[in-house]
Amino acid sequence: MLLDTHVWIWLVNDEPRQLGPRTRRQLARATGVRAASVSTASAFEIAALHTAGRLHFSQPADRWIANSIERAGFKVIDIERDIAIDAGMIPATALPDPFDRCLVATAREYGVPLVTCDRRILDYAKQSGQVRVIDASA
Repeated sequence: MLLDTHVWIWLVNDEPRQLGPRTRRQLARATGVRAASVSTASAFEIAALHTAGRLHFSQPADRWIANSIERAGFKVIDIERDIAIDAGMIPATALPDPFDRCLVATAREYGVPLVTCDRRILDYAKQSGQVRVIDASA
């Protein structure tokens, strides 16, 4: 499974109220067997949000990212050429946020579900049938 940026943050910061009970169980199983993944697009987004003052950590963003990956045992998926091209071909009218398009393309490329609470991604998945998602609020 691939975690959306907000799910990564909530999981690592131990904010279970943000996640539904079914999702918490799935994430516990996935992290226990190192089956949860995060994208380098999310690492970029976290660093950018921290730099802009919209995310606050008790340590620099680069250290928070590295520590959270190590502690949770996340696999890191790079944005490679095929993912970048696929993301660019998703209509911005469907998903205006380029990070969302990168995450959807990554989930499709790797054949894994994207764990998200993002309504636009959930709606896109339902309408297009082109990406599997797990509604993190469930």
